[in-house]
Amino acid sequence: MIYKEKGRLLITGMLIGSVVTLLVAIISAYYFAEHISKGVQANGDLKTAVQPGLIINPTGKMILAENTIADIAQRVSDSVVNIDISSSVMLSDSPFAPPIPFGNFDFFFGPGLGNSMPRSRGQHKLEKRGAGSGLIYRTDGYILTNNHVVGHADDIQVTLNDKRVFKGTVVGRDSFTDLAIVKINANDLPVAQLGTSKNIRPGEWVIAIGNPMGLDHTVTFGIISALGRSLRDLNNNVELIQTDAAINPGNSGGPLLNIRGEVIGINTAIRGDAQNIGFAIPIDTAREITDQLLSKGSIERPYLGIYMQDMDENLARSLGVSSNTKGVVVAGLAVNSPAEKSGLEQGDIVQKVEGKSVKTSREVQAVIRSHKPGDSITILIFRDGAIRPMNVKIGNYPTNEASEK
Repeated sequence: MIYKEKGRLLITGMLIGSVVTLLVAIISAYYFAEHISKGVQANGDLKTAVQPGLIINPTGKMILAENTIADIAQRVSDSVVNIDISSSVMLSDSPFAPPIPFGNFDFFFGPGLGNSMPRSRGQHKLEKRGAGSGLIYRTDGYILTNNHVVGHADDIQVTLNDKRVFKGTVVGRDSFTDLAIVKINANDLPVAQLGTSKNIRPGEWVIAIGNPMGLDHTVTFGIISALGRSLRDLNNNVELIQTDAAINPGNSGGPLLNIRGEVIGINTAIRGDAQNIGFAIPIDTAREITDQLLSKGSIERPYLGIYMQDMDENLARSLGVSSNTKGVVVAGLAVNSPAEKSGLEQGDIVQKVEGKSVKTSREVQAVIRSHKPGDSITILIFRDGAIRPMNVKIGNYPTNEASEK
């Protein structure tokens, strides 16, 4: 009897424990569902509310809700503008003159790309029209966009999301990073929240908003595909964000957003011979350039004026040097540049800059950019079988050139 009684107690205890566990699970599920549905931030526990559409689970990881993208797009769209531009060009009467491009003034590259209008004989004027995007940077009418969007415009029209139209004027530009600032006569404008591009990673969700092919405020969604992309067509000046969020001609100048709705990049280029390979200027770069343009009107940027090529076996063979020679080859010199004035020559092999060994043109650029215009630096070159030191005074990047380093 004693054993039977103990058995009944054990079974009863197990049943009670199971019921309690089930109740706790139901209550916990209801608790988390109730809080997550409201969008709350986990900071050790679920306490701090966040904007609608964003869900952060108890571990602090953000997850997508049903309306996350729509909520972000609705919130940010008022700070995204359409930019329509026009410019007039006189056609040459020569039948051998190259064709004039037309359509959306956007940056895209790849073999066999671009739309052209064939020229006919005779002197006449052609009006070019294009479309791009922009981001309201300040409430008093300053708009951030790409330099290539407004670079050759005679007339700029900016259309807000509420359909108001303003005449725009370029008040700052930087061809080096392909950024420009347009001013419109308006106040109390909605400004997007700027994030940072410092800690972003490939695989993170991103959202693009812009004016592709004239279809205003188009929203696309994707991920960060890669970081640190360098495009020769953009002069290797900026390490770009690569994304597979659909970007098309007209998207240039529009924002690339993270899943919190913060701007992390300015869309600037697409790979025209591929699908969903787009590029954006990191917002940290864009913010630095924009703030300097607004405060100083120009960018002071260290400049040598050398065109460089990384050394490889084939290049070493063509130069008649050992295949294990290290350094960066001077492929050319800009006319009247600091490098040319210092005595550097085409074919020189740069091996050290300020005592630091260099193997790639990017390493040379990094050392140069750590100095200011007016600084003098020592460059160690290999020429005619001998090592030679060269003293070069760093100049300021010329604003009328787009290809110097």
